[in-house]
Amino acid sequence: MTPVTAGRSRPAHRGARRRFSAASPPWLFAAPALAVYALVVLYPAISGVVYAFTDWSGIGQDMSFVGLANFRTLLGDEQAMGSIGNTLLLTVAIVAVQNGVGLLLALGVHARLKSRALLRVIFFSPVVVSPVMVAFLWKYIYNPDPSAGLNGLLGLHVDWLGDPSVALWSIAGMVVWQYAGYSMVIFLAGLEGVPRELHEAAMIDGAGTFQRFRYVTWPLLAPAVTINLMLSTIGGLKLFDQIFAATNGGPGYATETLSTVLYKQAFVFGKFGYSTAVALVLALFVAAVSLVQVYYLRRREVTA
Repeated sequence: MTPVTAGRSRPAHRGARRRFSAASPPWLFAAPALAVYALVVLYPAISGVVYAFTDWSGIGQDMSFVGLANFRTLLGDEQAMGSIGNTLLLTVAIVAVQNGVGLLLALGVHARLKSRALLRVIFFSPVVVSPVMVAFLWKYIYNPDPSAGLNGLLGLHVDWLGDPSVALWSIAGMVVWQYAGYSMVIFLAGLEGVPRELHEAAMIDGAGTFQRFRYVTWPLLAPAVTINLMLSTIGGLKLFDQIFAATNGGPGYATETLSTVLYKQAFVFGKFGYSTAVALVLALFVAAVSLVQVYYLRRREVTA
């Protein structure tokens, strides 16, 4: 009886092993990537949350728990609070102008032009340039000399990066110039998905160009609008490279943002605990704004 029982139980055991081997390869392939992600992303993120409640200087192991002291310091820091306002103003300007310009470029190159392929390449090319290189290029364009750069072209005498009332908008201009082509490509993908039959039917009904855009094209662009608004908002809120290379937060604190504040607090003043508190506030702020955007934009997609 024992051999028979063993013989009967063997197929079930083999079936279980076969099911396990069939299910295990995806996890085995994903395990190295998950381990790298946990080491490079999750561990530093969790450590940053812990350091935000300490007075660690970034060097050595000496630190003490200070509770919410770093966050109280942040609320009482005029420079940091001013940087929040600069971050919001810069983000609003970038989101509005970049997506507006990107949509206009997409509509232009979507038309049946012989040079539309070349125009797409030209308009998208700034996106692949390093942000630091773009900042140095625009520092030359923003030369305060009346006979050079943008001043010489327009006949003006403006210190684009040295005037506190103009510097922030000058930064926004260089960011829009670099990433408007990125928004253009996303809008182009949306325009390619609009059925031509709908435009032809609207034309037969007597709809003009603006009416066709308003009632046919624009509702169907809702997914592209959602993606562009999300990406440009997140990029504006965490903008750092162009500001650091062009003005380093100056003149004064005119172009200081949360990203430049946390960098300086960590690597200039050695207040690593305080800088991680600023970074945590920035991360929570970006997450909150993104969630609100997703909620309202997704609802717009459904009702469009």
